[in-house]
Order: sequence, then structure tokens, then C-alpha cells
Amino acid sequence: MTTLLEKAGLALLHRIDPERAHHLSLLALRSGFMPLPGPVTSTRLATTLAGLSLPNPLGLAAGYDKNAEALPALMRAGFGFVEVGAATPRPQPGNPKPRLFRLTEDQAVINRFGFNNQGAEAIAARLAARPKGVPVGLNLGANKDSTDRAADFAQVLTICGPHVDFATVNVSSPNTEKLRDLQGPAALTALLQGVMQARAALPRPIPIFLKIAPDLTPAEIEDIADVALETGLSAIIATNTTLSRQGLSSIHKDETGGLSGQPLFQKSTRVLAQLFQATEGRIPLIGVGGVGNAEQAYAKIKAGASAVQIYSAMVWQGLSLVKEVATTLDQLLARDGHSSIQTAIGTESHLWL
Repeated sequence: MTTLLEKAGLALLHRIDPERAHHLSLLALRSGFMPLPGPVTSTRLATTLAGLSLPNPLGLAAGYDKNAEALPALMRAGFGFVEVGAATPRPQPGNPKPRLFRLTEDQAVINRFGFNNQGAEAIAARLAARPKGVPVGLNLGANKDSTDRAADFAQVLTICGPHVDFATVNVSSPNTEKLRDLQGPAALTALLQGVMQARAALPRPIPIFLKIAPDLTPAEIEDIADVALETGLSAIIATNTTLSRQGLSSIHKDETGGLSGQPLFQKSTRVLAQLFQATEGRIPLIGVGGVGNAEQAYAKIKAGASAVQIYSAMVWQGLSLVKEVATTLDQLLARDGHSSIQTAIGTESHLWL
């Protein structure tokens, strides 16, 4: 539950520019003054994902700690795993500001950052210095002005791969022009083959995940499922932000960029369930999009997710949300007679079709 101190901090952050508030929250984490619970776990919550041992199935989605600056604290924040990035081969400033908007009435966020980050080399140095603990992964991106975006993903993996536990190929951000074109079967297969070659040259092989968009047709989902199984992907993250603006009421609803938060829950969970059916449960799925409480995390699991990620909900509920969701999820699993998360995965996927 959000503490009075955390509520006061969130109220203060909401009075300033969203991107500045984002940076201040990272600074507060790095300061070491925030009380952190450490990984939350139980016999029901402990699980494996693509060979990785997780204390619980709740992860931090990419985009919050783009440059791996607050990893020691985030690894003690209660998450079962943490994803940082996206990283591109060369540093880039991203899109012009303002590029982050709170849609308070909708409990949503719109961003059009455009892969702003300090570059793979700087991020690799921080990843190499991180403490041991929960699994840490990196979201791979491509430079906006790259002449070979597919090669960028492999390059970032080559630089950072020795220092992470998994890597995610991000071809689903709506904020880099034509990036989503790489989700087509031929382009995606070629891109993933290049990434797999880069993985083979690492000191140790790591799981490779793929993050997809929620704005896909059933036929496109089937194509991605086929490519994932053919190329040996370890997991699929469903989903990234959406371009849809249906049902929004905030004054910022018409800003360009990707929408995350509560309005994304239904759409992303439906794609997740379709993907679970299309893959017949043969590849682990990570559900992300609109998770703001334990019931929604549980719904993602029952729709087909082996693990769940959160991010936008912390804008309103703070970092204490992590422990709250994990502990309540444990209670929900116990209530329904599950001795582990594994027996709950996909049990209600058919209800979303």
C-alpha cells in the first residue's frame, strides 16, 4: 500500500513536468534513502522463465531506467526481474520535447521519446558493474538514422550481451519511424537470424525475447507466432504501447506517441491470449499493458502469461505497488488452489478470443 511519504512524493512529482519528474524519481532511487523490500517471493510465486529463476513473476518493463542508472535499487524493489533500455548502438537524444504526457483522468501515459539513451557502450559499463540478484535484461533498439536497423540490434547485443541475463528485440515502438515494419514475417525472420548469430558469439548464450505491438491483426499475430517458433525465440513480450486513442478523456489524448496504462489493458490482454492460442503454449509469454493491481496481473497470467511487467501504474501508485501486487497475487493463487503460478497460466485464454 502506498505510504503517506510516498503519496506526498508522488503529489510533488505530479506538479512538475513529467519528464523531469521521471528523472527525479530515478535520482531518488539512486540516493539510497528509499526503503526497499528486496525480492518478494513464496513457493507459489517462485517460477522459471526461459530458464531464468525468478523469485516472483512480476517484472519492470523497459523504458523506466533507459540507461541502467538505478539498477542496484530496482533489483531490491520487489521485482522478480528487471528490464532496462532501450539501448541503441550510438547515443541519441530522441524526439523533441515535450514528449511525455500524463493522462490523469484515464490513468494513462503517452510518450514519444524515440529511443533517447546514452548508447550501448555507456549502458554496458553500468550493466557490468551491477550487483548479483534478480535477473536483469536489456531492451535492444535501433538508431533513428541507421542505414541498417536490423544490424543495430545485433550490435547492441554484442556490446551488452555479456552483462545481461536476457535481451529483448524491440520492433514495436511506435516512436521510431517505420520500426514496426520490421514485424513483418520476412523482415522479422532476417532480423532475428542476425540477433541469434550475435548471441552465438557471446561468452554464454542468453534468452532472446521479442516485444510486439498491440495493434496487430489476428493474421499478423499468427505470422509472429510462426516466426518465433521457427527462429528459436525464448519468449514474447505482449505488448508495447498502442496508437489507439479510443475512449480517452484527457486533454492530452490527441498527442502523438504510444499510449500505455489502463486503457491498454483490454487490447494488450486480448493480443496476449491470441498469441497463447497461436503458439499453443509452446513459448513463454510476458504480459504487459495496463497492469495496475494484482487482479489484472492475475488476469494476464490466466490469459497466457508466464510472467507480467508493469511500469505506467507506478506513476500514480509508486514503487510500493510492486510488493502489493506480488503479495496479493500470491493470495489469489492460493485462493484458487494453485500451488504454483505454472498451473494458472492460460486457464482463461479462451475467454479473451
